[in-house]
Amino acid sequence: MPTRYGQFCPVAKASEVLGERWTILIIREFLSGATRYRDLQRGLASMSPTLLTKRLGQLTACGLIERRATSDRAHAEYHLTAAGRELQPVVDGLGKWGMRWARGDMRDEDLDVQALMLDVCRRLDDAELPSRPAVIAFSFPRLAKFNRWWVVCDPDRPAELCDHPPGRTAHLHLQTDLRTMTEIWIGDASLAAAVRDGRVRLEGEPAFTRTMTTWLPQGRLAHIKRAAVQLRHR
Repeated sequence: MPTRYGQFCPVAKASEVLGERWTILIIREFLSGATRYRDLQRGLASMSPTLLTKRLGQLTACGLIERRATSDRAHAEYHLTAAGRELQPVVDGLGKWGMRWARGDMRDEDLDVQALMLDVCRRLDDAELPSRPAVIAFSFPRLAKFNRWWVVCDPDRPAELCDHPPGRTAHLHLQTDLRTMTEIWIGDASLAAAVRDGRVRLEGEPAFTRTMTTWLPQGRLAHIKRAAVQLRHR
């Protein structure tokens, strides 16, 4: 049963809907463009499929999302309702507040290559690529699994993230470790500095290497600097 606070306060009522574990992150994924179950699993890799299915049922029942059949009938899609879409500034505000006050020092358990690469794919501006079609390869040799990724950019199609070889030669190959790439992504390190000190290796066509910061910007909230004193995590 969802938590009931027994108060008429709208903050309490909103918390009854959004306060369950993982719920606000599911909403974040929908606001970022997820529509399929597998998209949600990739962005929420630590969440069990059983709990994800349960939360989707709860969000559908309360009216934040709606489930739609697709033409192939094999995979349903989920879409935010008007009430769900109106949470955009709420989630944005939480993200900005978290970047400033609550991120502290990243622990190893905070590093999630699937969520990182999904965000990389979403942020990539394929209109700024030197040429299309294009394939950008990423490798994280220290990871035991999910250590190779490809972003495939074709004309007139959204960029596609692959964790298996797409059968094409990469125009650019970036090799690094997960912590370094995450620090670059959230704005705690610069790509140029990481390349200079050898933490990032770039191999490929010069036009792609030279323009990388144009078509692959940092994370959406990377410009927000952390506060000098961070909240303590328990």
